[in-house]
Amino acid sequence: MPLMTSVEDLRVLHQRRVPRMFYDYAEAGSWTETTLRRNRDAFKGLQLRQRVAVDMSERSLTSSMLGAQWSLPVGLAATGLAGMQHADGEILAAQAAEQFGVPFALSTMSICSLEDVAAHTQKPFWFQLYIMKDRDFVAGLIERAKAARCSALVLTLDLQILGQRYKDLKNGMTAPPRFTLKNMLDMALRPRWCAGMLRTRRRNFANIVGHAKGVDTLDSLSQWSAQQLDPTMCWDDVAWVRDLWGGKLILKGIMDPRDAKMAVDVGADALIVSNHGGRQLDGAPATIEVLPQIVEAVRSHPDGQALEIWLDGGIRSGQDVFRALALGAQGTFIGKAFLHGLGALGAQGVTRVLEIIAQDLDLTLAFCGLTDVKDIDASVIWQK
Repeated sequence: MPLMTSVEDLRVLHQRRVPRMFYDYAEAGSWTETTLRRNRDAFKGLQLRQRVAVDMSERSLTSSMLGAQWSLPVGLAATGLAGMQHADGEILAAQAAEQFGVPFALSTMSICSLEDVAAHTQKPFWFQLYIMKDRDFVAGLIERAKAARCSALVLTLDLQILGQRYKDLKNGMTAPPRFTLKNMLDMALRPRWCAGMLRTRRRNFANIVGHAKGVDTLDSLSQWSAQQLDPTMCWDDVAWVRDLWGGKLILKGIMDPRDAKMAVDVGADALIVSNHGGRQLDGAPATIEVLPQIVEAVRSHPDGQALEIWLDGGIRSGQDVFRALALGAQGTFIGKAFLHGLGALGAQGVTRVLEIIAQDLDLTLAFCGLTDVKDIDASVIWQK
């Protein structure tokens, strides 16, 4: 196999090895995918300032997020159906993250359950939650996350209704997926993927089936999923989750300074500047474009100094991470990028993505005359 030198190399292999409906679910956006593309392209417009004749022999990528030390300021974002990109995908990704020393967040819509991931890892991980209409189920998920020793809760706020995802509609990508003749034929062309799925017992939404009221089969899951997104969710519900959880709370999906201030008011520990990977509101700006306004809104708030500000969306390299840190992010998260590694090569692929990003970040740090990621600030960006 040729050397994988970039996330793009792994993306190509991912596309080749994984059935189209699951690859598209990971890679596609909503409507015309304008925001999806903007997330990636906006990083390219931020030019870096090179420095020379600086002692760069000792460099550090070690970062702090929520009071814990990590090997670099990058985490694996919660992504639904990771276990359909590769057999046992969430477990493999969690293990790769743990070994590399970065955070891992498990999605509510994962294939492997909270309990299963906890049983196959040694250190605490994070859990991502949606506020659904069935509040008893939500409360139960929170209790299960506590029992699984999750150290932080990631509350996703931008999925009260579902974005118009054309590729998913065409592929029959629902919850659960529709296995049409076209999809079955496509799967048959991916024997490596099929063999993995045949070997594992984990092929269901294990956090939901058998736990949500009346959801015992895939058919009942389909009916339940269609009814559970809650368009009435408000900040009072966020406060309810905060009180029920009682631990570190991260709010994901912040794209407006007004909502950032609300995150401070509700007592969140961190927020993630995120547009759901371009999968919800198409026509929205890139996350890196709104980041400076979010930072300014939070830091100008009387109680905003303690709130950590992170970013996801469009990150495909360590240079993207570097640019996000320069504009005020204290940490970053990758979703599509790590799924490319997972779909291509399993745990080995996730590790390779993290290696690529870490090497990119390390070299960029040096070329810009710095030796510690904590010293990255806006001065490294050329001002036009």
